[in-house]
Amino acid sequence: MSSSLMSNYARLPVTFVKGEGAWLWDEQGTRYLDAISGIAVCSLGHAHPKVTAAICEQAHQLLHTSNLYGIKHQHTLADTLTHLAGMETAFFCNSGAEANEAALKIARLYGHEQGYSSPKIIVTEHSFHGRTLATLTASGNLKIQHGFAPLMPGFLRVPYNNIQDIQQLAADNPDIVAILVEPVTGEGGVIVPDSTYLQELRALCDQHRWLLMLDEVQTGIGRTGQWFAFQHSGILPDVMTLAKGLGNGFPIGACLANGTAAYLFKPGQHGSTFGGNPLACRAALAVIETITQDNLLQRVRDLETQFTLGFQEQLVGIEGVLDCRIKGLMMGIELAWPCGQLTSTALTKQILINVTAERVIRLLPPLIINDAQANDIITLVSHLIRDYFNSAAAGQRG
Repeated sequence: MSSSLMSNYARLPVTFVKGEGAWLWDEQGTRYLDAISGIAVCSLGHAHPKVTAAICEQAHQLLHTSNLYGIKHQHTLADTLTHLAGMETAFFCNSGAEANEAALKIARLYGHEQGYSSPKIIVTEHSFHGRTLATLTASGNLKIQHGFAPLMPGFLRVPYNNIQDIQQLAADNPDIVAILVEPVTGEGGVIVPDSTYLQELRALCDQHRWLLMLDEVQTGIGRTGQWFAFQHSGILPDVMTLAKGLGNGFPIGACLANGTAAYLFKPGQHGSTFGGNPLACRAALAVIETITQDNLLQRVRDLETQFTLGFQEQLVGIEGVLDCRIKGLMMGIELAWPCGQLTSTALTKQILINVTAERVIRLLPPLIINDAQANDIITLVSHLIRDYFNSAAAGQRG
């Protein structure tokens, strides 16, 4: 590993050189089953032929011109996403953090138009919205905020999946203008809220004339079995952010807006040098086309059932397993003890997993995995958990 890199990552001792579908190969030729897909990015797996072909063809034609000019694929992608979401306008950038920055700026503009000099945005505990100063402040994680004070003003925090505390905030803070929330938390431990949570948030926003802003950076583009997680609830947000699976590994983010929020930005108020360039948009269009043609939304729903039943069977009787939360292909298995070392252990078993919120094994496999690969993930992860608790118990006896 290069010593010239800054030490802001605690990397595992492996370097991958090739990928195909749900598989990755390291420098020694060892094959690994990827159950995390680049943290929900490579939803179509690695080196998908349609995405690869689109990127190669576009690279031969045009990479970048800037947003000083029209970009055909950007217009097509905006039309496609707004149609799928039932929304009106789109802004393109390069990451989820940038998409959330755009959403926060929209909320600030909206607040100032309402006459508030210091508009407030409600955010939640255990959330993650990015690592810029504004999105870092919006995130509900003290660990990632440590050392970066002073943080941005203008945020009010409530517990996730809690409507009562928001109602109390509304009574005490007349300058609230928006709520920013994940439909399912990602970094916070794959917490699936009550089935009526988004509907109740929508009703509160309508009542108080707030913007409902959904961070679908991890949940969007088919990850939960619908194009966007809000579609399970039958509501429509005012603002929605996307990234991760949108480009299948090529960096792209998007901020979609509806109603008043859709037309707040005026020329010069926001921008992105690389955002929405022809190559990124062509990759995203190939992703959407593949998900549609291969009926992957239904496939995700079928896999959710397979994983739910499989883990119910494999994890039964293991006292250290507190919960197994599954929404589409977002899975969080919460254990009684911190289990960060399991990422390294899993590597020795040739499977890639993630641990978040200290005690939650997070699984985000590609949408294109087959039944056998899904069963392998269930079996391997269940054995990892069983061995982990057996060795801990043996240590206690010793």
